[in-house]
Amino acid sequence: MDNLKSAESIKSFLQGKDDKALFAEANRVREQVFGNEVYLRGVIEFTNFCKQNCNYCGLRAQNREISRYRITKEELLDSVKEAISHGLKTIVLQGGEDPFYTAEWFADVVSEIKRDNIAVTLSLGEQPYDALKLWRDAGADRYLIRIEEFNDSIYMNARPGHMWQERFKVLDDLRQLGYEVGSGFMVGLPGSSLDDLANSILKISKLDLHMIGIGPFIAHPQTPFYNEINGDIDLSLRTLALVRILNPYANMPSTSALESASVGARIKGMQVGCNVMMPSITPTRVKKLYNIYPGKNPKEDSIKFAIENIKQMVKDAGYDSSDSIGCSPKLKLENPV
Repeated sequence: MDNLKSAESIKSFLQGKDDKALFAEANRVREQVFGNEVYLRGVIEFTNFCKQNCNYCGLRAQNREISRYRITKEELLDSVKEAISHGLKTIVLQGGEDPFYTAEWFADVVSEIKRDNIAVTLSLGEQPYDALKLWRDAGADRYLIRIEEFNDSIYMNARPGHMWQERFKVLDDLRQLGYEVGSGFMVGLPGSSLDDLANSILKISKLDLHMIGIGPFIAHPQTPFYNEINGDIDLSLRTLALVRILNPYANMPSTSALESASVGARIKGMQVGCNVMMPSITPTRVKKLYNIYPGKNPKEDSIKFAIENIKQMVKDAGYDSSDSIGCSPKLKLENPV
């Protein structure tokens, strides 16, 4: 495998220089670090209200065609209990940036969930230090805040009024507070080139993250990007493979966006280096309404079915669903005994 430290070398693989060698190396790295295990995370999408107006997201505040929802604390905790009963050891709380929920509300929820000795990941957007500290003190283990794109003009086109550098402050706060830290980006945002993608791969790798989430852009019909071309699946798989090779110890999910873009691509994601699967355990009554992109939650299935379906997918692909909480191996390197 060529030296992947340069943008030109990365770009050559993105162009399809040698998919067989690239994918084999990414799979080898994953096996060396994680063996045959795939970590499972149950995602609760607790609200589809959002104050932001990202041009690619179906939850954007100016989308008047979406039916909005918020789940109650009781619904959320009931979903957690059921997920635990089916063997999940990590819960992810994800939603739009909804001012309805207070920092104290999330702290109470995290405290309740932690009574069952499982890991809690938060994905709540840009938040002040005091809130992040409150949640960490309550027991939150991980935090994911995706940057999406490192090119200034492309980012500002996708998220008007924002700059990607603003998220670095949050990443620094998370590290200081002792979270497992995650970020990521999209493949194929409108205007993005192969040079931009190679740059994103290098920049995300320099962040030395515990978690990295990557998926293709999927055009949503209720957004300003409705007529744009979706991110390419082959390019997404090459990106995942390159990021795995450069970040051997990071937990990397094979995302629902892959499957939404191309049936079967979620399994391909595991074959090129991903080691995490994330079934949605959002209550059935609202699951389909968390429509950040078409096909996100295509079925109003039960929590039991969603978990069993993912486990079967993992088994059929030749992997083992792990019964651990799935911490990043980087933690042992950062805190040797």
